[in-house]
Amino acid sequence: MGGFREFLTKSNALALAIGVILGGALGSVVNSLVNDILMPPIGWALGGVDFASIQTVLGTDSNGQQVVISWGLFINAIIVFVIVALVVYLIAKMFIKEAPPAGPTAEETLLTEIRDELRKRAV
Repeated sequence: MGGFREFLTKSNALALAIGVILGGALGSVVNSLVNDILMPPIGWALGGVDFASIQTVLGTDSNGQQVVISWGLFINAIIVFVIVALVVYLIAKMFIKEAPPAGPTAEETLLTEIRDELRKRAV
């Protein structure tokens, strides 16, 4: 058990698990935002189109069920993906800061001084 605790505290496994849980919750919130808030006014503005019901009927199968391609649901899924990707990008940009570029190492500084000294002697 101690090894597992050490693994969780010294690796990013715990942060990853938290991210997955929050991502799942964010996904359902964004899904509701798209399906319940965004798409109805967009459909209304386009003349009363219900995107969830846009589909192409290909025919019927052997059980008498319609075989359909649900274009509207696909459009909703694309919008959900774009919003989730945007939110994840903004959160990552807010929390993940790039480290400032490191200055020259002691070895690089010494080599630069040697180079400069050799140039002075060559002139």
